[in-house]
Amino acid sequence: KMSKLGVRNIDGYNARVREALANAEPFTRTVQTGFDEETGEPTYETEEFAPEALPLIVVIVDEMADLMMVAGKEIEACVQRLAQMARASGIHIVMATQRPSVDVITGTIKANFPTRISFQVTSKIDSRTILGEQGAEQLLGQGDMLFMSGGGRITRVHGPFVSDEEVEEVVRHLKTLGPPDYVSGVTEGGDDDGPATVDELLGLGGEMSAEQLYDRAVAIVARDRKCSTSYIQRKLQIGYNRAARLVEEMEAQGVVSPANHVGKREVLVGEIE
Repeated sequence: KMSKLGVRNIDGYNARVREALANAEPFTRTVQTGFDEETGEPTYETEEFAPEALPLIVVIVDEMADLMMVAGKEIEACVQRLAQMARASGIHIVMATQRPSVDVITGTIKANFPTRISFQVTSKIDSRTILGEQGAEQLLGQGDMLFMSGGGRITRVHGPFVSDEEVEEVVRHLKTLGPPDYVSGVTEGGDDDGPATVDELLGLGGEMSAEQLYDRAVAIVARDRKCSTSYIQRKLQIGYNRAARLVEEMEAQGVVSPANHVGKREVLVGEIE
């Protein structure tokens, strides 16, 4: 939606919506409807749609350490992509963890979260992991914290105590602004027919079965005449581990050769029609 109107973020889109509603003008967009029978060129049509404001979005990731323990590479890739898109479009992300180690807060994740807060930690190493310098190990606790803005400047601040009653009051107020939409599948227990891999839980290629995913990977490799784990990951939009298993399976089936000394593989099959 934002790209169609030539805006960069949610605020810009909503400003265009307010302007269109004030002038009683509908939005228009160009969509491809097919191909010309004679020339084969794509045909387009312009359609109108009613302007509708986008809500402000806040994404909260609580206890990052638990997610990284389950599937570190996949989670890191998802958080990186989400943070990059969120920073460009105006979505707010809050990520928290009680274990600020380098295997939880990786360099990739830190690079995409320029604004950080550190409460009291146990060691200088943890402080440097969060803020890039020591000091958080000397905090007093009970809301005492160091705040690092996007420019890298660190300020010592103190967070207020929020009681359970105040939290409930805020939640009630938010419910009056808009009805909640609960996703029941988050709290339901798993079953035998549920997603079997982390990729499927995250929606990374989970709509295809393992056999379909493998066949599609083989078709891509045969067509493009190149194969690597990162290439399969990008083309199929799946996690690193799953892409690596597909490459290993293709090597075992004789679709591609083993990696040479520089990591490249030779495609051993012809293009599949």
